[in-house]
Amino acid sequence: MNFSSKLLEDAVNEFGKLPGIGQKTALRLVLHLLNKDQSEVAQFGNTLIKLKSEIKNCVVCHNISDFDTCSICAAVKREKEIICVVEDTRDVMAIENTNQYFGVYHVLGGLISPMDGVGPSDLNIETLVERVKEADVKEIILALSANMEGDTTLFYLHKKLKDFNIPITTIARGIAFGGELEYADEVTLGRSIVTRVPYENTLMK
Repeated sequence: MNFSSKLLEDAVNEFGKLPGIGQKTALRLVLHLLNKDQSEVAQFGNTLIKLKSEIKNCVVCHNISDFDTCSICAAVKREKEIICVVEDTRDVMAIENTNQYFGVYHVLGGLISPMDGVGPSDLNIETLVERVKEADVKEIILALSANMEGDTTLFYLHKKLKDFNIPITTIARGIAFGGELEYADEVTLGRSIVTRVPYENTLMK
């Protein structure tokens, strides 16, 4: 793609680094911003800078938050004895949108993937173990994407947690294999949470 301006080219290249954004889309976004008032563009940029500099991770569950403790962990009416383990914040948002789950979460920050150099020590697994040791946990729901990395992580987490003698369940496979939670429709995901099954049952199949 030929550019008439180095500034334009640099801006397009930066937008093109975003996931799912090709050069044509990046160019369209940059040209859109160029047509906006200086104040609107400044607000856009300052919002991103503020996001990066001020965003926090909840000290309890590692969810993205404005405060040290996220609104879900701080909520009095949440069922603190039920922990739903998810890959990232996108999955928290997807499950919350179902309005079918009222426990709390634990965000791993990824999935075990040896091919990508991601091992158990790179994830928030030890803090999950500590939560289970210290709190009165009655159930752990493993709500991970139905793919190879998700299944590997499920198996590892089950090995780490099974000796606590706490029910460990996994969401029902209304989600097709290879599917990711954030892309599941709310009805399917909601039913998968409600009809969760003991993880051991999935191992026997």
